[in-house]
Amino acid sequence: MLLLSGVSAIRRALTKLPMILPFVLAGSLIAGCDREKQADGQAAAPQANISSGEARDVGAFKHIVDRANAGKAAPAVSFTGPDDAPVTLASFRGKPLLVNLWATWCAPCVAEMPTLDALAAQQGERMAVIAVAQDLQGADVVDPWFRKAGLKALQPYLDPENGLLDAAASALPTSILYDAQGKEVWRVVGAIDWQGDEAKALLAEAGA
Repeated sequence: MLLLSGVSAIRRALTKLPMILPFVLAGSLIAGCDREKQADGQAAAPQANISSGEARDVGAFKHIVDRANAGKAAPAVSFTGPDDAPVTLASFRGKPLLVNLWATWCAPCVAEMPTLDALAAQQGERMAVIAVAQDLQGADVVDPWFRKAGLKALQPYLDPENGLLDAAASALPTSILYDAQGKEVWRVVGAIDWQGDEAKALLAEAGA
């Protein structure tokens, strides 16, 4: 009797699998990189190597736009600026701020970086655009990455303690737009083309 009951349960689970599978697959397509697993090293070399064509060309950008935290104040987490001094997001209040959480070992992060750099150059003083690296090794890996990348506008901000990522409770890459008062407008989880029409429409919501 118990055996028959177990078989019936398995059959019921298998009949539901086709309905569940599409949602599982969709989540895997949208999800970005998980946080860095090893404190003593980076991810696989093809992802971390900025000079690798594979790291720059990762196919179509996949992402979701999340508005669940709209109106929430920016976290008071301290991280390191390009001048090696501690900084918080409150330092940027007074104009819209786009914060990109990324890492050198995260292929989708690297793929969207040139478009983010172009956005930073275009915005000038109208909106602050910062990319805050979540690499556990900090400047030891991020500074060489920036030297090879040849970016024009972005500068290396560092958060090796992953304070901003923990506050966001998200994956990499995650980009969060704050208004001039430091309140979240939306966040993009996953990579997006910051030169595309969708990104332009989203940024217009904060007057950027």
